[in-house]
Formats: sequence, structure tokens, C-alpha cells
Amino acid sequence: MAQNGSGDRVVENGFESVEHVDELDRGLSQKGSIKLKEEEVSVERVFQHLLVPSWRNQLTRRAFAVSFVLSILFSFIVMKLNLTTGIIPSLNVSAGLLGFFFVKTWTKFLEKSGMLRQPFTRQENTVIQTCVVASSGIAFSGGFGSYLFGMSEEIANQSTDTSDFKDPSLGWIIAFLFVVSFLGLFSVVPLRKIMIIDFKLTYPSGTATAHLINSFHTPQGAKLAKKQVKMLGKFFSMSFLWGFFQWFYTATDQCGFQAFPSLGLKAYENRFYFDFSAIYVGVGMICPYIINISVLLGGILSWGIMWPLIKTNEGHWYEKGLGESNLHGIQGYRVFIAIALILGDGLYNFVKVITHTLWGLYHQIQERKRENVLPVADQDSPSSPELSYDDRRRAQLFLKDQIPTWFAVAGYVAIAAISTATLPHIFHQLKWYYIIVIYLVAPTLAFCNAYGCGLTDWSLASTYGKLAIFTIGAWAGATQGGVLAGLAACGVMMNIVSTASDLMQDFKTGYLTLASPRSMFVSQLIGTTMGCVISPSVFWIFYKAFPDLGKSTSEYPAPYAIIYRNMAILGVQGFGFLPKNCLLLCYIFFAAAVIINLFKDFLGKKGKFVPLPMAMAIPFYIGPYFAIDMCVGSLILYVWERINKAKADAFAPAVASGLICGDGIWTLPASILALAGVKPPICMKFLSRATNVKVDTFLGS
Repeated sequence: MAQNGSGDRVVENGFESVEHVDELDRGLSQKGSIKLKEEEVSVERVFQHLLVPSWRNQLTRRAFAVSFVLSILFSFIVMKLNLTTGIIPSLNVSAGLLGFFFVKTWTKFLEKSGMLRQPFTRQENTVIQTCVVASSGIAFSGGFGSYLFGMSEEIANQSTDTSDFKDPSLGWIIAFLFVVSFLGLFSVVPLRKIMIIDFKLTYPSGTATAHLINSFHTPQGAKLAKKQVKMLGKFFSMSFLWGFFQWFYTATDQCGFQAFPSLGLKAYENRFYFDFSAIYVGVGMICPYIINISVLLGGILSWGIMWPLIKTNEGHWYEKGLGESNLHGIQGYRVFIAIALILGDGLYNFVKVITHTLWGLYHQIQERKRENVLPVADQDSPSSPELSYDDRRRAQLFLKDQIPTWFAVAGYVAIAAISTATLPHIFHQLKWYYIIVIYLVAPTLAFCNAYGCGLTDWSLASTYGKLAIFTIGAWAGATQGGVLAGLAACGVMMNIVSTASDLMQDFKTGYLTLASPRSMFVSQLIGTTMGCVISPSVFWIFYKAFPDLGKSTSEYPAPYAIIYRNMAILGVQGFGFLPKNCLLLCYIFFAAAVIINLFKDFLGKKGKFVPLPMAMAIPFYIGPYFAIDMCVGSLILYVWERINKAKADAFAPAVASGLICGDGIWTLPASILALAGVKPPICMKFLSRATNVKVDTFLGS
């Protein structure tokens, strides 16, 4: 996902600016997947007695039926995470486990009844994984919790520019996604051989997913997978029922267990409390410890120290009585200092990964020159006697089903032409010449992102999107609708570079499981098509079911929507509207983010103990309540590893996935009930002593 996927799909170093825990540590899938030691025996010799299906036979109806069901499931989960905190862990383990379980159960039933025509293979399993990740990935790259929702009037009213907005509508959102989501796939297809075989890029998440799938299809791995699915189902049920139970006590705002002042009423006023959210306990079990600790430290620094101190200067630094949500008051400090941290961290990692990418590319080309062989996209690599049996077997099948370069180029040009003609009708602020410039630059950036992702496992999709916000927004200017133009350009750029790196990850997974590049590409196309319809539909359910969507006090505050919109405003209008000393604090925190990252890299292995600025930025705006849930998840995992590490390694990802999936899926019936006008029967509130005295006095009179 990666997000998977997705991170800037997990924090830009591992989340999409933690917006997507895919960038902060997109290596989440590595932690989440079963850790398999490299076996001395050849992996492919274990499967050599099995016939590899043709690329057409890898694309089965049952695979896409299962993919469709799982895409809906994961789209709800990703959407809920998007609209609450923006932290999205890799769900590769869940997708792999559930895909294997559903098809294996179906084929066993057919086998017993004598009707099984085609056995379930690891290649088909890879097709399911690819399709689900591509589909649910649109819930991230579609910007429903960031740039796209940032265009709405609801978010505009919380910013300083209230005139330039475009409210969500199912029709134009689906049309927008269809014309921008496929370009990234065609932009890097000709480079698959160079990236995977010639340069031998690792793509850690894709490699981890392949090991997971390969293990499922061995006798020992199948037994473990069965136990993991059972564990996932158990905690899925518990999490779903817990969400249902909590719903009964939330008749109005600030009711129920999610508003329980577990650390005291004063702490609750500053958003320090445990809100009994199963989904974030699960996220905490999947995310690396340093992410959870970084988020908690950011909450303590902002809501525990900085905001109370700044509030003491009300009337000096900003006018009195502006309220909690006015950007000229305390809210301005919350939003723009968070933006400074995100931009500082993002810029540092952008320069770092690009430098690493160019340096690695230079060495790869020099090495090929020494061998007197330059990598060519459609030319077979000369066979080397030093290659292992596995590498020879994988390369042979990977190069067998070619995707012609002319097809990729023609596809990119055709879709770019359609997109250039269509997008100005959806966003009149986004001129056709802006789009042409983006599409001329995009293939180079898509290559850089895909190559960097292969080296570091970091996708910088959101960083490229932010560059588009500032460049196109500044080019358009305030009088030409620069805010909307910048946000729309962000969407175009993010979709291209995100899908490009995702596709190359999938090619790596296919290479290691002997799945055909053609079946991977077709699966990506079908998954993307599903996502362009499913993700907007899921978002529309949230949008209609929860009228307060996007407000800072809502259950679904969509924190990155206001952040992205204000980035666009900064790009167009500059810094003149910020409250007093806010710009100075922004400079300090921007520099601090860069220095912390430098210090982290300077320390080498010890740097893993240094907090991540991107993760620290998240609670600056919405508060640290979810960080406490995540730290509870970390504590559970820590204790479990101390008691029985082997069992924790095998089953913790399944437990975490069950908690995430159960709570995420409860959102569907909750949304349906809200749309039907059915409200919970009880409001459970916890009042201060002073309020209780007033209530007792009123009742006594």
C-alpha cells in the first residue's frame, strides 16, 4: 500500500507525511509480514514441480471477485484513517492473509465436490495482492483526507481564503480520478527490466510481500497462515462488536467512551486521554516504536507545553475572543507550525533520497560500463553463469511476457492528451498549459520516486505533490484561483508518482513469485479502475453521513485537508496574514526538523532512537489523544515480545490487522445508520465537579 503502502503514503519517512504511515516507514510491511530467514535451499526448487500458469490464466474471475470485496473493506479502513489522523499503516499482511484465506477456502470446497478446474497458485495470490493494494491505494492518492477535501467550502471557511473553493461531488471526483490515476502506470513500464534485473533494486516492501506469498504456498506456511487468519478473525469480531457497543453511548458530540477523561478533566481539555479506539491500538502494534513515541512527544510538546504558553499571550500576540478555530488566533500557530515541521522534514528527505537516487544511479551505470553492457529496456540481459538457479528462473519468466515500449509511450501520450483536455473543465483554474508542464516533468519524477523507493522503501509522493502546490499555485496567483489550481496540481502529481512506485513494487513482488509482468500490469489497471469508483463512493458515504466532517472538533477532523489548503494559501499569498511571532516559530521548527534529521543520520544505527519530526507534527493540530492509543498498542506488543517473541512475531500482525479491520468496517453500518437518521439512544458524559454542583442545584430546585 502502501499505503502500502502505502508512505508519502506511511510519515514521509515512513508515513505520507505520516499522512500516510507509508513514508515514514513504509517498511511497516516488513515488520508486519512474517520474517523469513533466507533459506539455504532454493525457493524456486521447492516449487519446480508446479506448472507456472500463463499470464492470462493468472487473471482469474475468482481473483478479481475476492479483490473487489477486499477493496471495499480496505477502502473503508483507509478512508477512516485518512479522515481521523492521516496515519495509514501498511495493510499488506491483511490483504495477503485474507486473499489467501478466501480463495483457498473456495478452492478446497470445489476440490471436495470435484468441480475444481484450476488450483490456487502463488501467482494468482500475487494478482489479488496487487489488485487490492492498487484499489485501496486510491483512497490515499485520491486526496480524500488532504488536497481534494481541502478544496471544499467546509475547509475554506476554516482558512483565510474563503472564496476559492469547490465542494465535493461524486461525479467530478470519479471523472478526475479516471483521468489522472493511470498515467503513473504507463510512465515507468519501459523501465521494469532496468530496475528489477539490471539494477537489482531491492524494493523491501515488495520483497517482503513476495516472501509472505511464497510462504503461504508451502505446507508449513499454509498451516501458519490458517492460524493467523483464525487469530485475525477473532480480533476482527471483537473490534467490530466493541465499535457497536461504543456507538450506543454517543447520542451527541463529546459523548461515550471516546470522550472519557481517563487522565483527568484538565488533561482532557488539552486532548490528553485514551479514547478506547481499537483501530489505533492496532495501528500502534504495526507501527515501529519510534513512530508512536514521536507522535506522543509531539503531542506533549504542543498541547502540553506550547499552546498553553501561547494562550497566556492572548491579547498580545493575537486578539482576544477569536475562538479555537480562527487561523488569526491560536489555531494559526497549531496549523502553520505543523506545516513548518512537515515541510522541513519533507525537504530534508527529498534532498536526501534524490541525492541517494542519483548517486546510486551513477554507480549502477558506471558498473554496467565496466561490464561493457548498458541497460536497455527491451533487450534481454546476457546470461551470467554466476546467477543462482532462482535468479535465472525468475529472470527467464520475467522477460518472457514483454510489455512493448511503444504501448507504454502511446498509452501515456493518449491519456495525457485526454487529461489535458478534460481537467480544465473540472477545475477551470487549472489551465491546460499548467497540465502540459506537469506531464512533461512527471515521467522524470516518477522514475526518481520509483528508483528511490527501490533503494530506500520511501515513496515521496506527497513531497512531489507539495512542490506542485507551491509552483503551480504561485504561477497561477491569487487572481487566477491559485489555491484551487495548486491543490488540483498536487492531485495530478501525487497520483502519477505514487502509482509509478507502487507498480514497480508490484513488479518486484511478481518477479519473486514468478507472476508475469503482464498479469501484474493488468491487475494494476483493474485495481486502479475499481479504486476510481470504490474510493469516491466510500468517501461520499462519510461525507453525507457525518455533517461535521472536517471540523477540528469532529470525530473525523481530516487534519491534512486544512494543512494542504493552507500550504496552497502560503504559496499564493505569502506570510502576511500569520499571527504575531508565528512566522518566527515556523522558521525555528523548520530548522529544527532539518537539524533533527541531520543528527539522526549522523548517529547511524543509534539514530533509530531519535524522534521523527514528521510524526511529531501530526498532533500539533488535532491533539495527542490517538497517540496514547498507539502507545498502548506498542506496550501490548512490547510485553508480548518479552513473554514469547516467536509467537508475537508470527501473530501480532494478524491481531493488529483484526483490530484495524473490525473497527474500520464498523464505520459502514454506523454510516448507514447515520444516513437513515438513526441516532444512538444514550449520551454518556463525564462532567467536572463544578458542573456537577450546578446540575445538582438545578435538580434540587
